[in-house]
Amino acid sequence: MAPEEARHLLAAADLIVPAEQIEAALQRLAAEIGARLQASNPLVLTVMGGAVVFAGQLLPRLAFPLECDYLHATRYGDVTTGGELAWVVEPRTPVQGRIVLVLDDILDEGLTLAAVKRRLLEQGATACYIAVLSEKELGHDKPVVADFVGVRLPNRFVFGCGMDVKGAWRNLPAIYAVKGL
Repeated sequence: MAPEEARHLLAAADLIVPAEQIEAALQRLAAEIGARLQASNPLVLTVMGGAVVFAGQLLPRLAFPLECDYLHATRYGDVTTGGELAWVVEPRTPVQGRIVLVLDDILDEGLTLAAVKRRLLEQGATACYIAVLSEKELGHDKPVVADFVGVRLPNRFVFGCGMDVKGAWRNLPAIYAVKGL
Protein backbone atom coordinates (compact mmCIF):
# COMPACT_ATOMS: atom_id res chain seq x y z
CA MET A 1 0.00 0.00 0.00
CA ALA A 2 1.33 3.43 -0.92
CA PRO A 3 2.00 5.78 2.03
CA GLU A 4 -0.69 8.25 0.94
CA GLU A 5 -3.27 5.48 0.67
CA ALA A 6 -2.30 4.22 4.14
CA ARG A 7 -2.62 7.72 5.63
CA HIS A 8 -6.02 8.19 4.00
CA LEU A 9 -7.23 4.82 5.28
CA LEU A 10 -6.17 5.68 8.86
CA ALA A 11 -7.75 9.13 8.68
CA ALA A 12 -11.07 7.58 7.64
CA ALA A 13 -10.92 4.66 10.13
CA ASP A 14 -12.93 4.25 13.33
CA LEU A 15 -10.96 4.12 16.59
CA ILE A 16 -12.13 0.90 18.28
CA VAL A 17 -9.70 0.54 21.23
CA PRO A 18 -7.63 3.56 22.33
CA ALA A 19 -3.99 3.18 23.36
CA GLU A 20 -4.83 3.72 27.04
CA GLN A 21 -7.20 0.77 26.99
CA ILE A 22 -4.52 -1.38 25.31
CA GLU A 23 -2.07 -0.43 28.08
CA ALA A 24 -4.60 -1.39 30.76
CA ALA A 25 -5.30 -4.70 29.00
CA LEU A 26 -1.57 -5.49 28.85
CA GLN A 27 -1.21 -4.85 32.60
CA ARG A 28 -4.21 -7.06 33.36
CA LEU A 29 -2.99 -9.83 31.06
CA ALA A 30 0.46 -9.80 32.69
CA ALA A 31 -1.13 -10.16 36.12
CA GLU A 32 -3.43 -12.99 34.98
CA ILE A 33 -0.65 -14.87 33.19
CA GLY A 34 1.69 -14.39 36.14
CA ALA A 35 -0.88 -15.72 38.60
CA ARG A 36 -1.33 -18.88 36.49
CA LEU A 37 2.17 -19.55 35.10
CA GLN A 38 4.82 -17.90 37.28
CA ALA A 39 5.95 -21.15 38.90
CA SER A 40 6.08 -23.19 35.68
CA ASN A 41 9.03 -21.76 33.66
CA PRO A 42 6.86 -21.73 30.50
CA LEU A 43 8.06 -21.73 26.93
CA VAL A 44 6.50 -18.63 25.36
CA LEU A 45 5.94 -18.92 21.61
CA THR A 46 5.14 -15.80 19.62
CA VAL A 47 3.14 -16.31 16.42
CA MET A 48 4.82 -14.34 13.64
CA GLY A 49 4.32 -11.78 12.27
CA GLY A 50 1.39 -9.95 13.95
CA ALA A 51 2.07 -11.05 17.53
CA VAL A 52 5.56 -9.52 17.60
CA VAL A 53 4.10 -6.17 18.75
CA PHE A 54 1.99 -7.86 21.44
CA ALA A 55 4.91 -9.99 22.65
CA GLY A 56 7.23 -7.00 22.74
CA GLN A 57 4.83 -5.16 25.03
CA LEU A 58 3.76 -8.11 27.18
CA LEU A 59 7.00 -9.98 27.87
CA PRO A 60 8.72 -7.19 29.86
CA ARG A 61 5.67 -7.15 32.17
CA LEU A 62 6.00 -10.86 33.02
CA ALA A 63 8.13 -10.88 36.18
CA PHE A 64 9.03 -14.57 36.27
CA PRO A 65 11.48 -16.90 34.49
CA LEU A 66 10.43 -18.07 31.04
CA GLU A 67 11.95 -19.09 27.73
CA CYS A 68 11.08 -17.43 24.43
CA ASP A 69 10.88 -18.74 20.91
CA TYR A 70 8.58 -18.20 17.95
CA LEU A 71 6.64 -19.98 15.28
CA HIS A 72 5.17 -18.96 11.97
CA ALA A 73 2.10 -20.76 10.77
CA THR A 74 -0.33 -19.30 8.29
CA ARG A 75 -3.51 -20.14 6.45
CA TYR A 76 -3.40 -17.07 4.26
CA GLY A 77 -0.17 -16.81 2.30
CA ASP A 78 -0.75 -14.17 -0.36
CA VAL A 79 -4.54 -14.33 -0.22
CA THR A 80 -7.14 -12.92 2.17
CA THR A 81 -9.18 -16.06 2.75
CA GLY A 82 -7.88 -18.98 4.80
CA GLY A 83 -6.68 -22.18 3.24
CA GLU A 84 -4.67 -25.14 4.50
CA LEU A 85 -2.29 -24.45 7.39
CA ALA A 86 1.32 -23.99 6.31
CA TRP A 87 4.17 -24.14 8.85
CA VAL A 88 6.70 -21.54 7.74
CA VAL A 89 8.84 -21.89 10.90
CA GLU A 90 8.39 -24.39 13.74
CA PRO A 91 9.76 -23.59 17.21
CA ARG A 92 13.45 -24.45 17.59
CA THR A 93 13.01 -25.12 21.31
CA PRO A 94 11.61 -28.59 21.98
CA VAL A 95 8.11 -28.48 23.48
CA GLN A 96 8.19 -32.06 24.83
CA GLY A 97 7.31 -31.99 28.53
CA ARG A 98 6.91 -28.19 28.59
CA ILE A 99 4.13 -25.86 29.54
CA VAL A 100 3.70 -23.61 26.50
CA LEU A 101 2.15 -20.16 26.26
CA VAL A 102 1.28 -19.12 22.69
CA LEU A 103 1.00 -15.36 22.07
CA ASP A 104 -1.02 -14.04 19.13
CA ASP A 105 -2.40 -10.65 18.15
CA ILE A 106 -5.99 -11.73 17.47
CA LEU A 107 -8.32 -14.67 17.83
CA ASP A 108 -10.62 -14.37 14.83
CA GLU A 109 -12.14 -17.60 13.48
CA GLY A 110 -9.61 -19.60 15.50
CA LEU A 111 -8.64 -22.18 12.90
CA THR A 112 -4.94 -21.32 12.87
CA LEU A 113 -4.63 -21.16 16.66
CA ALA A 114 -6.54 -24.42 17.05
CA ALA A 115 -4.12 -26.11 14.63
CA VAL A 116 -1.10 -24.61 16.41
CA LYS A 117 -2.34 -25.81 19.81
CA ARG A 118 -3.12 -29.28 18.46
CA ARG A 119 0.35 -29.54 16.88
CA LEU A 120 2.15 -28.45 20.06
CA LEU A 121 0.21 -30.96 22.16
CA GLU A 122 0.97 -33.70 19.59
CA GLN A 123 4.66 -32.78 19.94
CA GLY A 124 4.43 -33.47 23.67
CA ALA A 125 3.69 -30.16 25.38
CA THR A 126 2.16 -30.96 28.77
CA ALA A 127 -0.13 -27.93 28.50
CA CYS A 128 -0.72 -25.24 25.91
CA TYR A 129 -2.18 -21.90 26.96
CA ILE A 130 -3.19 -19.18 24.51
CA ALA A 131 -2.97 -15.46 25.17
CA VAL A 132 -4.31 -13.00 22.61
CA LEU A 133 -4.28 -9.25 22.65
CA SER A 134 -7.73 -9.20 21.05
CA GLU A 135 -10.61 -11.47 20.19
CA LYS A 136 -13.32 -10.79 17.64
CA GLU A 137 -16.88 -11.35 18.82
CA LEU A 138 -18.33 -13.43 15.99
CA GLY A 139 -21.50 -14.71 17.62
CA HIS A 140 -20.61 -18.40 17.24
CA ASP A 141 -18.34 -20.98 18.83
CA LYS A 142 -14.72 -21.24 17.72
CA PRO A 143 -12.53 -24.35 17.54
CA VAL A 144 -10.24 -22.95 20.25
CA VAL A 145 -10.71 -20.82 23.35
CA ALA A 146 -8.08 -18.33 24.47
CA ASP A 147 -7.04 -18.64 28.11
CA PHE A 148 -6.14 -14.95 28.30
CA VAL A 149 -7.84 -12.19 26.29
CA GLY A 150 -6.84 -8.52 26.32
CA VAL A 151 -9.78 -6.81 24.58
CA ARG A 152 -12.92 -7.87 22.76
CA LEU A 153 -13.57 -6.48 19.28
CA PRO A 154 -16.59 -6.17 17.02
CA ASN A 155 -16.66 -8.28 13.87
CA ARG A 156 -14.98 -5.71 11.64
CA PHE A 157 -11.74 -5.50 9.67
CA VAL A 158 -9.31 -4.18 12.29
CA PHE A 159 -5.71 -3.00 12.27
CA GLY A 160 -3.08 -1.65 14.67
CA CYS A 161 -1.26 -3.29 17.62
CA GLY A 162 0.32 -5.86 15.32
CA MET A 163 -2.62 -6.32 12.94
CA ASP A 164 -2.17 -4.91 9.47
CA VAL A 165 -4.29 -3.61 6.66
CA LYS A 166 -2.64 -4.48 3.33
CA GLY A 167 0.73 -4.61 5.12
CA ALA A 168 0.42 -1.22 6.80
CA TRP A 169 -0.19 0.08 10.32
CA ARG A 170 0.90 -2.87 12.50
CA ASN A 171 2.85 -0.25 14.46
CA LEU A 172 -0.14 1.73 15.74
CA PRO A 173 -0.59 1.79 19.56
CA ALA A 174 -4.39 1.56 19.25
CA ILE A 175 -6.83 -0.62 17.29
CA TYR A 176 -8.85 0.82 14.42
CA ALA A 177 -11.49 -0.56 12.09
CA VAL A 178 -11.65 0.16 8.39
CA LYS A 179 -14.57 2.46 7.68
CA GLY A 180 -17.51 0.64 6.16
CA LEU A 181 -16.12 -2.86 6.84
